[in-house]
Amino acid sequence: MSTPISSSSGASSPSTVISSQGVGSGLDIAAIVTSLTTAKAAPLTNAINRSNTALNAQVSAFGTFNSAVATFQATLTALQNPAQLAGRTAALADATIATATATAGAVTGQYSIAVQNLATPASLSSAPNLGGATAVIGTGTLQISVGGVLDSIAIDSTDNTLQGIAAAINSAPGNPGVTASILTTSDGARLVLTGTKTGATNGILVTQSGGDGGLASLVYDPANNLTTLTQTQAALDANFTVNGYAATSASNQVTSVISGVTLNLLKASTAIAGTPPTYTPTTLTIGNDTAGAQTSIGTFVSALNGLLSSIQSLASYDPTTQTAGPLLGNAAVQSFQSQLYKILGQVNAGITSGPNSLAAIGIGANAQGTYSSNSATLGNALTGNLDSVSKLLSGPNGIATKLNTFVNQYTQAGGLLDTISNGLKSSLTDNAKQLAALNDRMKVYAATLTAEYNAMDTAVALLKQTQTYLTQQFNQGSLLSSTSSNSSLGSGTTNTGS
Repeated sequence: MSTPISSSSGASSPSTVISSQGVGSGLDIAAIVTSLTTAKAAPLTNAINRSNTALNAQVSAFGTFNSAVATFQATLTALQNPAQLAGRTAALADATIATATATAGAVTGQYSIAVQNLATPASLSSAPNLGGATAVIGTGTLQISVGGVLDSIAIDSTDNTLQGIAAAINSAPGNPGVTASILTTSDGARLVLTGTKTGATNGILVTQSGGDGGLASLVYDPANNLTTLTQTQAALDANFTVNGYAATSASNQVTSVISGVTLNLLKASTAIAGTPPTYTPTTLTIGNDTAGAQTSIGTFVSALNGLLSSIQSLASYDPTTQTAGPLLGNAAVQSFQSQLYKILGQVNAGITSGPNSLAAIGIGANAQGTYSSNSATLGNALTGNLDSVSKLLSGPNGIATKLNTFVNQYTQAGGLLDTISNGLKSSLTDNAKQLAALNDRMKVYAATLTAEYNAMDTAVALLKQTQTYLTQQFNQGSLLSSTSSNSSLGSGTTNTGS
């Protein structure tokens, strides 16, 4: 009788699940999933990255363009204002007597100026007090008037000294325009009152009332013969002559005598003996400020060339390197350049005498696409026809004004440059959203692939386990059969058939 084959063995059950990735199939599932996911995402990822590169290049390029436009526009301020461009110079032959400034409204020419006396503020001084600054004067109320403005200052036992009274005057909220100081010399301390305004109408009047009567030593009321204070300087108007005609001013800064000219009187002219005395005049010359105009125009041309060079760099194509600028073919930049050249080339038909175009003052386009300036031509135009140059560049029909209006369409808040910049930023934001959405889809795709490959790997593992089990069973059966046959032969039993 044959020996039964045992159903038990050391092989694993075919129902066991292999949980480690790749154990069943021997494949690197993680690497396969990563590779497939990357390959699937690559076309859109590459497209987004290329778009971002181009957009960022344009953002940077428009930033450079915007900066060049802003620099150019800043130079137009001096050109579109006639008062700044067609300025005047003012100079005195003897600058120790006075200085002067002139606006564009001043008429060029020469004036004879002589100063009899400067405008001065009033100044009062008390009698000297040997007790010094801390000497007690008295209490009561001081009434101080300057130019008709009155203030009452109470003095009590806390500030009844010279220095206390000076401090009370200086800190009074209603101070009418006087400063108080202490002057200490070998004969004692004095209270000095000085007006803060010049002019004959700004004399100082001081009265007192109440208290212990000590403030009577600080009174100046000449109309009532009360003058315990001494007037050391009277409040005076400035007296001077222009072309021999007498003029006065309450201030040493004179703005109302010569139209468009401000005189700053510094000292009296040298007196010439005689009755009445006369004074040595000095010459005031009002001229055209061609140097200032030439500087402003030169700055404009430099900024213009900087702008044009920037456009050429950003919108050019280099055939040697086959490299295109980031703004090559950009409609906004092309339109800007076209309109800019159009305004620069305009001829002002309203100017019938003098230069009526930029070319006429020596500013013209060159072969490089920028502008050159002929300093000699410009200098001659400014010297001989400053008003015409001013009209060409300034005012409502001036080239600078037209340029500023045009450029403003691009640079103002909400203008074309803002619109373009916001559009580029919006596109970059959209790309970022697309990339984020793609990443989310690829995570789902990778998870799906992983699950599918794991399922396949598990199936392969189960098949391998079944194969191993069957192989072991087959091998055990063969071994038992061979053992049984050998045992029968070894016993010597022979079937004879009888």
